[in-house]
Amino acid sequence: MYWLQKSVAILAGSVLVAVGVNLFLVPHKLMDGGMIGLGLLATYYLHVPPGLVMILVSLPVYALVFAFDRRLFAHSFHGMLISSFFIDIFSPLRSWNAWSTPASAVWGGALIGSGIGLMLAYKTNTGGTDLLAQFVARRYGQPVALLILGIDGVIVAGSLPAIGWERTVFSLITIVAVASCTHVFSGIRRRPAPYVVIGPIGRDGGRAWRK
Repeated sequence: MYWLQKSVAILAGSVLVAVGVNLFLVPHKLMDGGMIGLGLLATYYLHVPPGLVMILVSLPVYALVFAFDRRLFAHSFHGMLISSFFIDIFSPLRSWNAWSTPASAVWGGALIGSGIGLMLAYKTNTGGTDLLAQFVARRYGQPVALLILGIDGVIVAGSLPAIGWERTVFSLITIVAVASCTHVFSGIRRRPAPYVVIGPIGRDGGRAWRK
């Protein structure tokens, strides 16, 4: 049952990421961070498929993770391949955008973050910096969403000469939306706090239960 749930999460997460990238970001030349951001830069200026770039750039990160945490590698590699493939095959959505740049920045970030968070909840991801953030989080106990936010901020800031101030500002809005939704959706599988007995109350010997 878990593997079925994980497969559905990977497919659904990949669709959300692909729609966010192609329907909202690419039409306005907005950036995301991480490997998606590098893929977008390649698309804008070299006219190459972003998913292909994501795979190529992610390979060194996967080599590092394979050397130190083969279980994380095994859980993540297929998520990277599927999400990258979906980003490229959903490219026809780029002609459907009818939203303003601010709205696209928010909605694109929300969809991408939801997709990444959904995959992280099932211990997979889109590869690249998402995988690197998850690797660091597992080894050093740091929040995944905050790590992704920091890495993405550096990448988007570095894209300023290429996309200009206005698009950079809206791209920062995008990565905040990505990080926020990643944080929310990556925790959907957390178990609720257990109830514990704190002692008898009343004459009938009933017990109070609290979280």
